Amino acid sequence: MTSPLIADIAACPRDDLLAHWDQLFHRPLPRRTSTPFLRRLIAYELQARARGGLTSATTRKLDGLAQAKARTSSPNLAAGGTLIREWNGVRHVVEVKDDGFYWRGTRHRSLSAIAKAITGAHWSGPRFFGLADGRS
Repeated sequence: MTSPLIADIAACPRDDLLAHWDQLFHRPLPRRTSTPFLRRLIAYELQARARGGLTSATTRKLDGLAQAKARTSSPNLAAGGTLIREWNGVRHVVEVKDDGFYWRGTRHRSLSAIAKAITGAHWSGPRFFGLADGRS
């Protein structure tokens, strides 16, 4: 399969986009990648290859930034711990277990999901429970 022209990517059906992905990257597409995002990824890669890609200095800078910002999805919490937060006069207790967080007897994969369930709005779970101060 030949590489598409960048202008033609917008009209490619998803099956063709997947074939182009395989040809360009030689690895599986990350799960749940939307078709519009896949189009952008392929277009970017084609442009980068045509123009020589990023300089090694830029690549090093980006790698350094990524490592500096790398963090886990939740702070390191030991299984068996308990988080307590009062919200609008109601006390909420979250148990930390090996397989996730338990609130009101239901397992949740993240503290953010629990914070949203409690408040009805998007919150950083660690911040809501006082584990992160929000400063960079």
